Amino acid sequence: MSCCAPGAEMALEVANAASAVPSSDEIKLASRALGGDSHQTDLSVPAVHCGGCIQAIEAALAKLQNVESARVNLSTKRVSVRWHGDEVPALFATLDRLGYEAHLFDSEIQEKDKTLSELIRAVAVAGFAAGNIMLLSVSVWSGAEGATRDLFHWISALIAIPALAFAGGIYFRSAANALRHGRMNMDVPIAVGVSLAYAMSLYETINHGEHAYFDASVSLLFFLLIGRTLDHVMRERARTAVNGLSRLAARGSVVLRDDGTREYVPVAELMPGMRLLIAAGERIPVDGDIISGNSDLDCSIVSGESAPKAVGAGARVQAGTLNLTGPLTMQATAAAKDSFLAEMVRLMEAAEGGRSRYRRIADRVSSLYAPVVHLAAFATFLGWMAVSGDWHRAVTIAIAVLIITCPCALGLAVPIVQVVAARRLFEAGVMVKDGSAMERLAAIDTAVFDKTGTLTLGRPKLVNASAIDPGMLAIAADMAAHSRHPFSKAIAAYGGSSGQPKPLSVREEPGFGIEAVAGGDIWRLGRRGWAGWKGRTGGEGKYGGYGGTVLSRNGSIVACFAFEDAPRSDAMAAIQQLKTAGVSVDMLSGDTEKACSEVADTLGIENFVPALLPSGKVEWIEALTRADHKVLMVGDGLNDTPALRAAHVSIAPATAADIGRKAADFVFLRESLLAVPLAIEVSRKAGRLIRQNIAIAIVYNAFAVPIAILGHVTPLIAAIAMSASSLIVIANAMRLQAAVKTLPEVVQTRRRADTVEVVHP
Repeated sequence: MSCCAPGAEMALEVANAASAVPSSDEIKLASRALGGDSHQTDLSVPAVHCGGCIQAIEAALAKLQNVESARVNLSTKRVSVRWHGDEVPALFATLDRLGYEAHLFDSEIQEKDKTLSELIRAVAVAGFAAGNIMLLSVSVWSGAEGATRDLFHWISALIAIPALAFAGGIYFRSAANALRHGRMNMDVPIAVGVSLAYAMSLYETINHGEHAYFDASVSLLFFLLIGRTLDHVMRERARTAVNGLSRLAARGSVVLRDDGTREYVPVAELMPGMRLLIAAGERIPVDGDIISGNSDLDCSIVSGESAPKAVGAGARVQAGTLNLTGPLTMQATAAAKDSFLAEMVRLMEAAEGGRSRYRRIADRVSSLYAPVVHLAAFATFLGWMAVSGDWHRAVTIAIAVLIITCPCALGLAVPIVQVVAARRLFEAGVMVKDGSAMERLAAIDTAVFDKTGTLTLGRPKLVNASAIDPGMLAIAADMAAHSRHPFSKAIAAYGGSSGQPKPLSVREEPGFGIEAVAGGDIWRLGRRGWAGWKGRTGGEGKYGGYGGTVLSRNGSIVACFAFEDAPRSDAMAAIQQLKTAGVSVDMLSGDTEKACSEVADTLGIENFVPALLPSGKVEWIEALTRADHKVLMVGDGLNDTPALRAAHVSIAPATAADIGRKAADFVFLRESLLAVPLAIEVSRKAGRLIRQNIAIAIVYNAFAVPIAILGHVTPLIAAIAMSASSLIVIANAMRLQAAVKTLPEVVQTRRRADTVEVVHP
């Protein structure tokens, strides 16, 4: 079995789509904006083969002008290219020069992949031919001689020809394409081995030899195809989560035009600003806001909660959620390629594409396979010719060496574990950005948590509203409406007419607060030390030093605010599990020492640092890094983004700010903080399985190659052994499914006894 993909594994639609090279405008339209002038273009390359192909494609594309990086995903046959500027790089021309047919990635086309059907047909043809040739061989083995023996040999040769042409075409086309473009891949030695076995048998038949091995050549192909088919099935099983997510995407939606007409539009053509009509029973096609209507949504894909969520006008909805009870009119806020569901699919697929240390080693070894194995087989042939002078035996042993040394097991060792681990985490509501993140997470020894919105639910309530001047509270609410910070939302809930002139400008300073200019006055809502620059008196005892949230006018404090926020109900259990796993826990916050102390005491955290600016969190993490600690940062706020980037690895909740989610390596979708120790457990066990798989692959080749060179293995046994090694590696990876406990559904409760007083950072 080879880990290479069949060259003709895609449906007819793919070939048609690939026949015309897209224009620069079409490529730009299909690309995803990454911020600034950076873009990401995803290409489907069905004929991508192995480590050598991955290395060739990534190296060639990386040399193109404006290309920042190129990553190949072997399972999905997708090439993701990040580039910048207005000029589109020559992606298609470069791939064509390498001999790879490509087209813009389309999830719907990928679902129509005919790989499995083609493999099953090939296995059936090869098995039928092998069975019939073996029946004819029984007569030869029983003593048939002369013309009778030659007749059986010729019938066997005729049966083998269509079997090799049809079933072996998977390997021959792939090998021919590689050689035509000056490359080698893992299908070349298989094609050579099968062809030599048939040629030897045909030579014996033409020369009236006693022995022909048509049964061996066709049986060899039969077992290779069985191995490849099982490999394909097990890979698809490992990727079930990604396929299931893709099936949750709506195919389109009814768009309400400005003139009142309705038109059904495919999901790929839905643009931000369009008004969509969503009937009961339909899935939300893209992210958007409800304009009118009331209904219940199945949001389990987002939150993991099975209970329906009631929504109405003004509610924000995500792609993939299911409308259950009533019609809704919504306005799209993102295209399908930028929606929540598309982001989750990308995260799942990216889990295999990361270049972890083990992945780089495996790819490098696999890329050296073709030249090394051909040299080994040729040297074996020369050695046996020199020793025995029997060219028939020398060729047979060389064929066995060609087949048995295929490093499929090594090529699968890392990615198959990463795919299974990503699926396991997805089932627990944790999204992974790439496989290298799991490797980094497995190595951490210190976890640093933000407090508000991470250890707590991030839904604070203002508790001293009655003690604040109504006019000042209204002004603060008007300002807070411009921010998504949890404390700003709590203040904004008390909005009303402040009687003050509308602000000329409003800006938010991450980590400090909001500043507005109105009627010649400068108003600030946020951190005491930043807002009240003219004086820091009043309220320190109650609200705690310089950390409290205040409203100031021209630098003078005019109101102070206090909040309460409940810790996540399972935060204490998560902290204890981390400690049990040997991970020390720190808490960093912009809140007052009093507020931080209460949360730390409640959750059992010994180390915490209060009143930190965003730069202070980064400095703390950098200090831990200099002390040789591997730091995990868990945070959700805009002000946590620098710390998320500075840490060795990072996790953010799905409720985090967009920039925070993009900066994090993992995103957990549910409110349960048990996702953090679970992600560490999965990553550590995945690391152990990767090391086991690499050891299995090395031990297999260390024993199999010398035995084959010594002539103790036939080509047929070599095919079985090679297939078995790959299946063992895949089966070992699948053990991860049962090796990790399931994340329990945690019912979030709010009890006043569990609440703590916290303040706006």
